[in-house]
Amino acid sequence: MSIDVRVTRLPHGADLPLPEYQTAQAAGLDLQAAIPADKPVTIAAGARAILPTGLAIALPPGTEAQVRPRSGLAAKNGVTVLNSPGTIDADYRGEVAVILANLGQEPFVVTRGMRIAQLIVAPVSHANLIEVTSLDDTARGAGGFGSTGTQKK
Repeated sequence: MSIDVRVTRLPHGADLPLPEYQTAQAAGLDLQAAIPADKPVTIAAGARAILPTGLAIALPPGTEAQVRPRSGLAAKNGVTVLNSPGTIDADYRGEVAVILANLGQEPFVVTRGMRIAQLIVAPVSHANLIEVTSLDDTARGAGGFGSTGTQKK
């Protein structure tokens, strides 16, 4: 399935290629850092930075875009997307930005054009909330936060 998404390259990202899928079956488009070539961004261990992508998008109604970490950056460097997944609503028209957090032990340097996150476009369902006085019982009940893996059988 494919979805048409309109995209605008902003002036500071005009020379960067559009995000693309790295393989035929990849779920995410790789987002790049649109920072000045002569001003890399160093994210200290335990710190975070908001990085521009130089792109603005117009998603079709009924969809969202999710900004997710790249597994290689996470596994090799401890760098992840802080609000993962970051949600881009269909009515947002500003620049797509990425909040990178460095959970690693060493400073992490971001350079212009570095692939820093993935963008996933997905359908959205809107819930109709129906207030009731009680909910039906289930075997799990109110157990949460790992309760299904800690109960004795």
